[in-house]
Order: sequence, then C-alpha cells, then structure tokens
Amino acid sequence: MTSAPAVVGVIGGGRMGAGIAQSFATAGSSVTVVESGEEAAAAALDRIATGLKRAAERAGLAGPAEQVLARITTVNAVENLPADADLVVEAVPEDAALKARLLAAAEQAVGATTVLATNTSSLSVTELASVLARPDRFLGMHFFNPVPASELVELVVAPGTGADVVRAALEWTHVLGKKDVVVKDSPGFASSRLGVALGLEAIRMVEEGVAGPEAIDDAMRLGYKHPMGPLRLTDLVGLDVRLAIAEYLHATLGERFAPPRLLRDKVARGELGRKTGQGFYTWR
Repeated sequence: MTSAPAVVGVIGGGRMGAGIAQSFATAGSSVTVVESGEEAAAAALDRIATGLKRAAERAGLAGPAEQVLARITTVNAVENLPADADLVVEAVPEDAALKARLLAAAEQAVGATTVLATNTSSLSVTELASVLARPDRFLGMHFFNPVPASELVELVVAPGTGADVVRAALEWTHVLGKKDVVVKDSPGFASSRLGVALGLEAIRMVEEGVAGPEAIDDAMRLGYKHPMGPLRLTDLVGLDVRLAIAEYLHATLGERFAPPRLLRDKVARGELGRKTGQGFYTWR
C-alpha cells in the first residue's frame, strides 16, 4: 500500500505553503516549514491551525487536530531542512530568481535521493531545474488554493525529470486524496494557461462595459457549470498574482495574454481581491 512521504519540507508558510504542510501532516508526514523570523513562523502555524480547525468541522480529519499540528515544526532557513527529507516543496511567491536561489540551497541541505518540487503556477520548471546539480530529482507540483480542500495537483514534468520521481509524485498525490494531471513543462502549463486566458477576457469585458462582474460570473457559473466565475476566482487568487502570471505569459506566448489596463490599475490601487477587501467584489 502506498504511504505518505515520511519527512517533508515546505519552503514558505504563506497560504499555499501552509496548505501543503497541513495536507502532508494530515496524511501522516513529519513536516518542516521554512519561514524567516519568529513572527512569520508563528503566522504560518496559525494558518495551519485554522485550516485544521476547518477540516475538523468538515469531518475531514481522522484524528485530533492537535495530533496533526504536532507533526509540524518550523525552521528559519533552508539550510536547516531535515537532511533525510523524502520531499521538499518550494512554495514562495512567483519570482524566478527567488525560487531558483532557494531550490539550489535546499538541494545542498538534503540528501541525494530527496525529490525537490516547485509549486509555481506558471514559471518554467526547466529553467528552475537548470540551477540544480540533480535536475532529474526535480519537477513541478502545482497545488491549488485552498490546498486541503482542492481536488487537483498538476504535475509538471521537465525534460530532465526522472521517471521514478514522476512515479513518486503520483503516489504522493494519491495519498493526499487528490487527482493528478501530468503535463509537459510549457508556459502556464495547462491550468494557469487556460484559467488566465478566461480571466483576462472577463476583465476586458468589464473594462469595455459589456457587463458587470456578477453578470459575467453568473454566465459562466450557470451557463457552463463552472463552480465559480472567473472574476470571483481572480479575487480569490489575488489580482497581483494574476497580473504576474499574465505578464509572464505575455512575454512567452504573445499578445493574447497582454494584461488589461483595468487589471494593472486595480493592482496599482492596492485592490488585490479578498486579501485586501476589494477587487472586482467587496469582501467583508
């Protein structure tokens, strides 16, 4: 029977990193979260504790939340990751240079058989692999927000990724109770490329006065059975995150991914969606 990786490292304790840590700890893994400073580490643990409370309310935990939380520790540097980690997942913001630096440092801290993964939603896995001494031990594991409740992990395979690493990632995805899609490395992969294309067009429609956000979202939700409209989803993901991905896809895939002026203006005003209370909707 397939089991969870015994020891997991997660670089970054934000919304995504905390969700990844919670998911593996719930599956039985011992998890180490890397965060800089005591305040950031405490905030990461608080996010995980809140997530576990919600999971318990949904009857999504087999045991006490305190027992799961006890499997999670924090460290203040990548160099302090456990050397015997089976898997290390990088989950920091979409900054290629930052990700490359942290992944290279993580590779130095762990063993030769450790699988390294990036949670990037759009950046080139192949380019990130180029900074590693063992690119065959590396792939993309794109989790979705909120991680504990989401059903999907998009596995992104670079040309140098080892077949055994893909097999291990597939097994771990299934242990977490999630479905997989396996894609070759390309800009935006499958999910972000399609999701951003729909979201940008919805923003252009608002910009052009075709309809308001709620009407556009209802059209996709009721007419096409999307669980959530593209503009509400943009608010949940974060307008700044959507803009960063759009800029990358614009640079790599061309004009069809050019960010609308309305998106740039909202980000400039600090209207980033749910996390700031205002995006295409007002959040309370």
